[in-house]
Amino acid sequence: MTTHALNDTTVLTRRSLRHILRSPDTIITTAITPIAMLLLFVYVFGGAINVGGGNYVNYLLPGILLITVASGIAYTAFRIFTDVSTGVFERFQSMPIARSALLWAHVLTSVVANLVSLALVILVALAMGFRSSAGLLAWLEVVGILVLFTLALTWLAVIPGLTAKSVDGVSGFSYPLIFLPFISAAFVPTEGMPGPVRWFAEHQPVTPIVNTLRNLYADQPVGNDGWVALGWCVGLLAVAYALAIRTYRTKIA
Repeated sequence: MTTHALNDTTVLTRRSLRHILRSPDTIITTAITPIAMLLLFVYVFGGAINVGGGNYVNYLLPGILLITVASGIAYTAFRIFTDVSTGVFERFQSMPIARSALLWAHVLTSVVANLVSLALVILVALAMGFRSSAGLLAWLEVVGILVLFTLALTWLAVIPGLTAKSVDGVSGFSYPLIFLPFISAAFVPTEGMPGPVRWFAEHQPVTPIVNTLRNLYADQPVGNDGWVALGWCVGLLAVAYALAIRTYRTKIA
């Protein structure tokens, strides 16, 4: 990224962040659903779910964090859709602004907003009894995986943000992402699932990611799940980025 593009991205990112600061309920709303799910599963279903001992909130938290990200990127898609539908994108394109800055500003804003939402969810989990024996390095690895996952879903959100024809269309794409953790090891171990469901749960990206996060903050070896989770995050990011850039170029052509 050239200095010109970097400066433009910085300016446009500040613009997007100011929009969020003027409407802080966006971040709060993004965190409400995951926090409500955290409360529901721990205090209503937690006593009936056998996860092999230990604190259920510790077991549950990684899946809730991924749902938080999936909820947050819906707002990223909406912000891009708003810029496109109101003509802001076209207005910026007529100005001497690096075209890449338009997308990167939204992407960086998404990362910042989602990190704030994730912090809120973790604070609630701590109040509910979540505890970690992990050191600083392990927590940095947790943050790194969550940032990669956020970047992957954010670039995926760029596509409906650019192509959707209505608000319902742009917001609806995140629903499958939010519900994907339910068919994984995020809420219960996969061992008790029926054959085909268990196979899907063990071979979709959420399971190795939640297992890796769970082991990291429990200060346990991540094993092969760590490499699988990293491969999923990087692979999804690469594919989503390529498709988003192609969609953007088609849109502005």
